[in-house]
Amino acid sequence: MDEDFRKAALDYHRYPRPGKLAIEPTKRMATQRDLGLAYSPGVAAACEEIAANPDAAWDYTARGNMVAVITNGTAVLGLGAIGALASKPVMEGKAVLFKKFAGIDSIDIEIEERDPQKLIEVIAALEPSFGAINLEDIKAPECFEVEARLRERMRIPVFHDDQHGTAIIVAAAVRNGLVLQGKRIEDIKLVNTGGGAAALACLDLLVTMGLKKENITVCDIAGVVYEGRTEAMDPYKARYARHTDARMLEEVLDGADVFLGLSAPRVLKAEWLNKLGPRPLILALANPEPEIHPEAVRAVRPDAIVATGRTDYPNQVNNVLCFPFIFRGALDVGATTINEAMKVAAADAIAALARVEASEVVAAAYGGAAPVFGQDYIIPKPFDPRLILEVAPAVARAAMASGVARRPIADFTAYRRELERFVFRSGNLMRPMFEAAKGSPRRVAYAEGEDERVLRAVQTVLDDGIAEPVLIGRRAVIEAKAKAMGLRMDFSESVQVLDPAVDSAVFDPLIPLYQQRIGRRGVPPDAAARRVGNRPTVAAALLLESGQVDAVLAGGTGTWMRQWHYAYDVIGKRPDVNRVYALSAVIVSGVTLFFVDTHLIVEPTAEQIAEMTLLAAEQVEAFGIVPKVALLSHSSFGASNAPSARIMRQALPLIRARAPELEVDGEMHADAALVPAIRARAVPDSRLTDTANLLVFPGLDAANISFNLLKAAADGLQLGPMLLGMRKPIHVLVPSVTARGIVNLTALAVHQANGLASEAAPADTVSGPTA
Repeated sequence: MDEDFRKAALDYHRYPRPGKLAIEPTKRMATQRDLGLAYSPGVAAACEEIAANPDAAWDYTARGNMVAVITNGTAVLGLGAIGALASKPVMEGKAVLFKKFAGIDSIDIEIEERDPQKLIEVIAALEPSFGAINLEDIKAPECFEVEARLRERMRIPVFHDDQHGTAIIVAAAVRNGLVLQGKRIEDIKLVNTGGGAAALACLDLLVTMGLKKENITVCDIAGVVYEGRTEAMDPYKARYARHTDARMLEEVLDGADVFLGLSAPRVLKAEWLNKLGPRPLILALANPEPEIHPEAVRAVRPDAIVATGRTDYPNQVNNVLCFPFIFRGALDVGATTINEAMKVAAADAIAALARVEASEVVAAAYGGAAPVFGQDYIIPKPFDPRLILEVAPAVARAAMASGVARRPIADFTAYRRELERFVFRSGNLMRPMFEAAKGSPRRVAYAEGEDERVLRAVQTVLDDGIAEPVLIGRRAVIEAKAKAMGLRMDFSESVQVLDPAVDSAVFDPLIPLYQQRIGRRGVPPDAAARRVGNRPTVAAALLLESGQVDAVLAGGTGTWMRQWHYAYDVIGKRPDVNRVYALSAVIVSGVTLFFVDTHLIVEPTAEQIAEMTLLAAEQVEAFGIVPKVALLSHSSFGASNAPSARIMRQALPLIRARAPELEVDGEMHADAALVPAIRARAVPDSRLTDTANLLVFPGLDAANISFNLLKAAADGLQLGPMLLGMRKPIHVLVPSVTARGIVNLTALAVHQANGLASEAAPADTVSGPTA
């Protein structure tokens, strides 16, 4: 890695607090009674229940949702035997993936022990603490023995992800690749390079799925694995030794249908590709450099399907497609092991996802374009929201059918609904926007180009390829700050800097446009010209209005409302709306709540409540989330006749008339919106199902205070405010915005600009700010 990325990685791990994990209580501990329930004397009741029935630990402790990520640091990533302590950042990262993708609590345990027998004893003794064990980065062949012995001794799942996670994704890719190539797994010939733990696990699973063992040839660093070979052999590899006179990889490629590489860079030569059979499947999974690059394959064998382990090529084989969800399903049925049937079920579920028609929600997660099953799409991507909804239930069903489930699921429809809460979490909220922006980046102007947060955000925008930045500000100041901050942006190519005080050729022609917009509102021509020169939001908005950029992010300094007025003066509202509103989101413990209107309309009418609700629901849908709307009040379903409660009641029929399919109800208390059980007691026939995610308030004070209280009290992640109803994509940053918040709004603005580009909306006459 280059030095800049290395420094960024170190800062990421060190700040604002060391490491990537923390432990948080799940129960209230605010009173003496709470403490008595949590610890002495109340805890004795739970202990007695578990002593009488060990399976009760799933009901009274966190064990049923707790996985240990365990290593001895003998085979870490591409780093080798770096030891247990040095492996801790990797194991913490694995634990984070469990939480982010599947809501599984995970603790990393690094054990400084190289003796396999002693390692087995240490891990086996941990069984009372965890619902499952994820073995990680333990070198071969010891990893085979460690896993096998632990599976014999422990009554919880033990899963070596380096082996079986890779095997499941490879099996899914092979399943779909063969479908596209018109071949049957029972008939194919497969050549493998590597012969290590992952490779052998892949072969074992493929054999379980129908691949004939006699049709497999394994090669490693010493050449072909043949019967009688003694060099670099072990009992596990010997199972795939063949009777053959061939000794080198090149000699065994003739007629091969599948090449499975889990070995080293560049071991498959382009000049050998014509030896492969017709329509071959090539899985070149060495990382970071594959056995052969896809472009080299395409040049020689355009009939081939290629998969790699890299993110920058189609068909990435990535374990994160599997392990969070197979553990989710196993834990949820209290499985005693993860067996072959569960692995096959996971592979089949993953493969099936790539073959079925994508819904609008799935298309949003892929950047707005539904993926089509074909040569460049044989397996889903890790952020596909369907993975947990399909893989976890498939694994749970397989566990039940194979007799290893101690807590069978009775209602899989209800189980699937429960899993839906994991679909979009934290950073996943922005994934649809990022993918859409990467597919068609637009020119985005940043009004406060000298702000360090903006500069850091722009570096990320460039690295992610989501926009073409234009910075408003003094070039010398911007370049000096970027250099001092160690940023890598190129001001001669990738970033444009425009200074209203210097670049008169750009901004002078825009002054008449600004005078036209505000001249009859008490701003004389000379004052208008000065504003263009010394109000960056005005300058940026004029670039947008004149078509020189596609979107604008303004503000972040000074008074938000003043910056909003500057933006509105130039851009104005959409012709089909009456007002402009502000939508804000906060992500707390993986749950996203949207608040409207948080910044603009102080005392909205019922008609404005209806309009802001529909605009906000449209924006929520753009994130790939089904909006569930609660109209909030101090009153619950007609309990009060106060004006604010009446307005919310009057808004409900207006909303339902314009959007009858929208899940919306109210007026209601906030706790009823977020807790279905409370809502059910108040009004059993509510149209709103599950937990509301879009909260609509009767006034700005309530919305803004609620949003900021939740954000501060729960250390929530803020997104927004997002302006709803503006004629062009422009958003005004709040002073507390972070660099990451700017990146997120950039992706949103680009997504909106792409939508407008296809609509070519007509210009609107601006008559003055609406708030």
